[in-house]
Amino acid sequence: MNDQLPPAGALLTVTARIRAADGVVALTLRHPDGGALPSWTPGAHIDVLLPLGDGELVRQYSLCGYPAERDTWQIAVLREPAGRGGSAYVHEHLREGATVRVRGPRNTFPLRPAARHLFIAGGVGITPILPMVEAAEAAGADWRLLYGGRTRTSMAFLDRLTAHGDRVLVRPQDEHGLLDLTAYLGAPEEGTLVHACGPEPLLRAVQERCAGWPPGTLGVERFAPVPTAEAGPAEAFELELARSGLTLSVPPDRSVLETLEEAGVAVDFSCREGTCGTCETDVLGGTPDHRDSLLSEDERAAGDTMLICVSRSCGPRLVLDL
Repeated sequence: MNDQLPPAGALLTVTARIRAADGVVALTLRHPDGGALPSWTPGAHIDVLLPLGDGELVRQYSLCGYPAERDTWQIAVLREPAGRGGSAYVHEHLREGATVRVRGPRNTFPLRPAARHLFIAGGVGITPILPMVEAAEAAGADWRLLYGGRTRTSMAFLDRLTAHGDRVLVRPQDEHGLLDLTAYLGAPEEGTLVHACGPEPLLRAVQERCAGWPPGTLGVERFAPVPTAEAGPAEAFELELARSGLTLSVPPDRSVLETLEEAGVAVDFSCREGTCGTCETDVLGGTPDHRDSLLSEDERAAGDTMLICVSRSCGPRLVLDL
């Protein structure tokens, strides 16, 4: 995906709004002039910039429509009573005819080529998975989907999945209990990739059951950051910006991103939690102390990039391509 909306975002209009499930609304977004939107691939998300109070709350929502439809984007949003107000704003204010500032798309959860795919979705985690299963079907790949939720009425897009027959296992918890991941995943098979999105307890369970699979088998997308209790203390370090020619000091109580902001260095960012990938930056020297919830183990070991909103340096100096 090469084209994106401007970093400041663009105003899109809500042209349709439907109830997708209990507590879930699906919104269709268009350019006010009806023009084409940037292309996207399954697994991509957009930033939705919501005016709350005196500021702006940025939330990431997966695109769950059809990539071939270039004039519309679709997202689905679960109302989170214990959230910070973003989902409540969407449910209360983004009705047909409303406008909202959006930027992206960005894909940190791509559908990688494989002969066989095992998809796992929990609740509203179906949103990035839905275009993936349709792309796998179109490619002629062997695939299955295990889809869980609290109740059947809380599970969005069941009607869109009906056409796929027994490739899709719908398992509401009140009817079937917890998802039987062991039976579904089985033994590792060559050429198989696993893709999972949903609440953290589900993703932890999937990771545990895939621990013995070949490296790189599992791809996940999270709603919230993983607790980093294992992270070391926050030490001060020197930050060199190779392209800007600046050298900054990152104190223990400031992130790299905050230090750059204070110095007036413009960088892209969104979640500030290490989950969305917007601030991923190339590392030219030093060793990052990865504290994000996005990069794979292979990416962490390579040390070529880091998420500057949460990650730090393992040594006294870090050089970034900024």
